[in-house]
Amino acid sequence: MSGDLLLTTEEIIDKYADMVYRLAVNEMGNREDAQDVFQEVFLRLVRYRERITSEEHLKAWLLRVTINCARKQQTSAYRKKVHFLEQDNQKPDVKATEAFREVENADSPVTSAVAALPQRYRSVVYLYYYEEMSIAEIGIILKEKESTVKSRLFRAREMLRIRLKGEDVL
Repeated sequence: MSGDLLLTTEEIIDKYADMVYRLAVNEMGNREDAQDVFQEVFLRLVRYRERITSEEHLKAWLLRVTINCARKQQTSAYRKKVHFLEQDNQKPDVKATEAFREVENADSPVTSAVAALPQRYRSVVYLYYYEEMSIAEIGIILKEKESTVKSRLFRAREMLRIRLKGEDVL
C-alpha cells in the first residue's frame, strides 16, 4: 500500500460498488454490459491498486476507469456487430431507461428522462447530480474543458426541462 489509502480491496468494493455499477449502467445502457464493465473495473483495481495514493484519488480513478472501460466496450467490433442485430428489436434509449429503472426509482419520470438523454449528456448529468462532482472534477474525469462540461450540463437541463414539461418534478 502506498500513500494514505488504508482501505482493503474488499472495503473499496463494498464502498464504491454501487457508484461504479450506476455509472456503468449510465454509460452502457443495459444491465448485462454494465456488469461486464463493473467486473473489468475491479479487476483493474486489483492489478493497479498500488498506484492509488489516497481515497480521493481512488474515487476519481474508479470513475475514470469505468468510463474508459465502457467506451472501450462500446467501440469493440463484437458490440458493433451485435448492436445492429438488436436495433430492430429495441431502441437504445428504451434499453437505457430499463437499465436505469433497475438501479434507481422505477416510477420516477426523471429517471426515464435522464436515461433518454444522449450518452455525452447523461455522463455529465450523472457525475454532477448523482456523484455530486464539481464542473472542474467532471472535466478532469471526462478529459474535457470546463466550458464543454458547463455547456453539456446546460443543454442536458434544457432537454430535461422540455421532456418533463407538464410533470410536477421540476
